[in-house]
Amino acid sequence: MWWRAVIAGLVVAGVSELADRFPRLGALLLTLPVVSIVAFIAVWQKEQDASTISRLARETLVLVPLGLPFFVPLAFSQRLGLNFWSAFGVGVGLASVTIGLWFWLGPQTPTPGS
Repeated sequence: MWWRAVIAGLVVAGVSELADRFPRLGALLLTLPVVSIVAFIAVWQKEQDASTISRLARETLVLVPLGLPFFVPLAFSQRLGLNFWSAFGVGVGLASVTIGLWFWLGPQTPTPGS
């Protein structure tokens, strides 16, 4: 399973190098669901269960948009007069609130074995 960490590290290194020269291409690479693809393959190799993959895909489909508020303060940091760390912190806070509200108020999913 060490190969997942290697792939994640390569993606992060690739995005940071590419974004220095070509921010739009860095963003494109960042939007590719490389980590999700690797995770789905790893879960499939371990479980070989289509229902597990389907549930994981549904949860991911809901949670990805809920995490998007993270990017808002970073995207508008100059207009808002925020430095990187302030915008980053606000983004983490916003995403935490939206995702936290979903876990608190959204439908409950059964846990394995229940």
